[in-house]
Amino acid sequence: MTPAAPRPGPLRLVLGLTIAALAVPVLAGLWGTVTPALKPGALAALWDWPGLFPAARLSLVTGIGSTVVALAITLLILAGLRGTRAYAALIRLLSPLLSVPHAAAALGLAFLITPSGWIARALSPWATGWDTPPDLLLVNDPAGLALTFGLIAKEVPFLMLMALAALPQTDAARRITLAETLGYSRAMGFALTVLPALYRQLRLPVYAVLAYAMTTVDMAQILGPTLPPTLSVQITLWMTDPDLSGRPLAAAGALLQLALVIAALGFWRGAEVAARRTLRHLAEQGHRGAGLDRLAVALATLGAGTTTAALLAGLAGLALWSLAGLWPFPDILPEAYSLQTWTRAGPGVWQATAATAGLGLATALIALALVLGCLEAEQRFALRAGRTRLILWLPLLVPQIAFLPGLHALALATGTGGWAATLAAHLTFSLPYAFLSLAPAFRALDPRLAPLAASLGASPDRIFWTLRLPLLARPVLTAAAVAFAVSVGQYLPTLLMGGGRIETLTTEAVALSSGGNRRLIGAHALLQMALPALAFALATGLPALAFRRRRGMAP
Repeated sequence: MTPAAPRPGPLRLVLGLTIAALAVPVLAGLWGTVTPALKPGALAALWDWPGLFPAARLSLVTGIGSTVVALAITLLILAGLRGTRAYAALIRLLSPLLSVPHAAAALGLAFLITPSGWIARALSPWATGWDTPPDLLLVNDPAGLALTFGLIAKEVPFLMLMALAALPQTDAARRITLAETLGYSRAMGFALTVLPALYRQLRLPVYAVLAYAMTTVDMAQILGPTLPPTLSVQITLWMTDPDLSGRPLAAAGALLQLALVIAALGFWRGAEVAARRTLRHLAEQGHRGAGLDRLAVALATLGAGTTTAALLAGLAGLALWSLAGLWPFPDILPEAYSLQTWTRAGPGVWQATAATAGLGLATALIALALVLGCLEAEQRFALRAGRTRLILWLPLLVPQIAFLPGLHALALATGTGGWAATLAAHLTFSLPYAFLSLAPAFRALDPRLAPLAASLGASPDRIFWTLRLPLLARPVLTAAAVAFAVSVGQYLPTLLMGGGRIETLTTEAVALSSGGNRRLIGAHALLQMALPALAFALATGLPALAFRRRRGMAP
């Protein structure tokens, strides 16, 4: 007996809800931003602000510069280190590095490179002669170098993850082997035969990285210049000013920020065309790239080693500061350790932890339900992503600072702000990452299993709950952990949509970064790192525990 055809109603509803969760907040926020920005005097007031051009220049330079370097390091790793022990070690570190929120990573790097940080302590006094911290502006420097380095260190793991997902579709091993048999170096073979196909898959992730790097607020507040700050930070200051007369100015600034991102994406697109022509010219000229492999390995090792070591050392520094007693300069380690910071923080830090975990869990559960519904509908009804793929990337390509101020204004006007609005904003940014995490594994599941189960009388719902979900236990839990980690790291959506009434570990850590209490900052940042780490540990450990007696299903 042939099973009845599945009814499309509930799953079609899930598809509609998912598209709405991704598109409606962005489009409504853009409308809410553009409307006040076009009020008489708003654009003129923005033009009269003396810090406009330096702030815009900082956004462009730090955004484009960090994206170029992060992409270069990623491609050099793939071209020079793939198949080595260093590459395998880097892949093992990928998930822990990805789980670190941006604010925690920025605070760790600040503790590392500040004049009284670990680098200065390690070199003092034997190499520098410093007995006291030097008067050097290494963090919040006017050129934005510290911010650029922080963005590079945080975006390389993301681009590596996206590249690893796309690499199997390029038949990289066979192409490189074929190029080597023709006398090309490994690096040149990668550039000429693999890179064009790989970059087509990486284009949207790179655009998302560029948009984020140009408009980040939390990392810019911690590592970036202050007089003037980046344009995104200044817009946030205008938005959170109790004087509501500054809202049109903030909207005008958000509109300018959107225009800058669009211009940068246009510039990047032009650079892509020029790079493609350069590669074609190299191929036509028959350049074999002799000696290029050593250079690629050296640069890849330097880039990957520096960014990874900086992140890990910075995070270790945060943990030490949260437990440090007396720690005079230039001692490399504290003279004493104490739990006084944790006890003094009192209920405040635990309330922030509870608020962060609550928002993260709710976001992860809703995101997981929507993503599973979309992927199941794709399988049952043979749907193809097509142009809807752009909707998935919409919240990542449109800068937060461009539409969240408008969304905040609409929430205030309609009285819909608070916890629910903050949850909806977190969901908008967590959904794409959860989908990108789960979709490859869901689509790679053996397509013969469902027809076989259906031939035995299983309904589509039973196939989903008793076949697909158990087989995909680890990818499903990993997608939930990704959504949870993204929610934990959200700063601007929590600040604006929560109206300052929702205190999470991220908002508290960024607020504390302007003060001098490193121990309290370390405690907040450590908890901010611990929550995603716990989520990923559970995503790995629970399937292993559940299927420990089933060798074929063990991860």
